[in-house]
Amino acid sequence: MATTDTVQSNQYLKPTCAASCNCKGYRDVREASTQTDTKVQGHGPRLSKVNLFTLLSLWMELFPKEEPEDINQNDFTRGTGLVVVRDQRVVGLHCSGPELHVGQVAVIRHGPRLAASDLYFSRRPCATCLKMLINAGVSRISFWPGDPEMSLLAVRPNGTDSISQEAMLDAIASEKLKSNSRPHISVVVQPVAPGLQQFVEETSRRCDFMERVSGDDPDLDAGDFYWKQRRRNLDTFSEEFLIPHEQCHRDILTKIGLENFCMEPYFSNLRQNMRELVGVLASVAASVPLLQHGFYRKDSQPATSEQPQPQGVSQEIARHCIVQARLLAYRTGIL
Repeated sequence: MATTDTVQSNQYLKPTCAASCNCKGYRDVREASTQTDTKVQGHGPRLSKVNLFTLLSLWMELFPKEEPEDINQNDFTRGTGLVVVRDQRVVGLHCSGPELHVGQVAVIRHGPRLAASDLYFSRRPCATCLKMLINAGVSRISFWPGDPEMSLLAVRPNGTDSISQEAMLDAIASEKLKSNSRPHISVVVQPVAPGLQQFVEETSRRCDFMERVSGDDPDLDAGDFYWKQRRRNLDTFSEEFLIPHEQCHRDILTKIGLENFCMEPYFSNLRQNMRELVGVLASVAASVPLLQHGFYRKDSQPATSEQPQPQGVSQEIARHCIVQARLLAYRTGIL
């Protein structure tokens, strides 16, 4: 049974990984190291709490994990990220595993503590998970208005894109649960604050990690490298989280009970807000590029034989946590 939890804390997020350029095992990288901080001089616009939680859920969907060897070609369940919020603080970050949907993971991990919590999903959860969460007494369920967990866009093995009967039945069942449930189930995608996108791009491009990358390779055009990373991220994230064709998006919104969003100007505003949030995520992720740099945990005290050694994490997971911390910084203002 494979599930993934990266953070459970009484704060928004307390990453356990520090980033440094220690780069053992990578070629052409010097031994010099530096503590990777998220601080950048100056003040600017901030992410709203709702948009922070939304972006964290999208990023959790992309949590590094091994692909299962036996992929079921008839399974149209999409990986999903989840942020559990209590008293406006993040208490859990989760993603789907090969055997469990992320809603099931939350019920197992949090149990009765889910009561009165707000949940932010990167996709509308399936009907089974919705029922479990409603019974757990959650206060609010918010989800990203794209392709749901039971995909309505998945291509079938025969090459057609016809919607599976299972996905359609799940959409109908989910809508019935939504209309009869006590928790508020809705879409909350707020506009990005004016100037935030430009602020994120500038601070990400000039962050200390990118400065270290430039210092390790003086011949590298760090600015050009950052923009290439951002464009690559934007293409990847847009394919994952956005629906390019407007009519297709309207059809999906209708099937999952969001007909009101299909009317103008709500539809255009929704798509614009979604594009802007994906752009913010692409910019922040580009500030910690996948290059010849390694990450390690810097302990505050030297380890002794009596003390248990903390279990290490992969380079991919370390990077993932650092990007989470940078997302948080655009809410707190501690950049």
